Amino acid sequence: YFRDLADDLQVKRDLLMTGLEEAGFEVFRPRGTYFVTVDIRPVDPSGDGYAFCRSLPERCGVVGIPNVVFYDRAHRAEGRHLVRFAFCKRAELIDEAVTRLKGLS
Repeated sequence: YFRDLADDLQVKRDLLMTGLEEAGFEVFRPRGTYFVTVDIRPVDPSGDGYAFCRSLPERCGVVGIPNVVFYDRAHRAEGRHLVRFAFCKRAELIDEAVTRLKGLS
């Protein structure tokens, strides 16, 4: 069971990573999480991940999590441009989200 679960999540991680790269994001390979983190600046030069994530549902029906919410006030600038997307979803949903994100550029 656990080997199958790990294999399934790896396939979904790779599917999301490839799609996000094709959409123009700089993608960071995760280790031990259900999220892929991206640098949004290639797609949104303002680098404001919080504003980017707030606009995503209206712009393309996708939800992202701004990493800046995990930083304390003193270090928020360091994570301002980073956003994470979950890959613990059905493959069809990942494909749809990636297609919508590609439409942003």
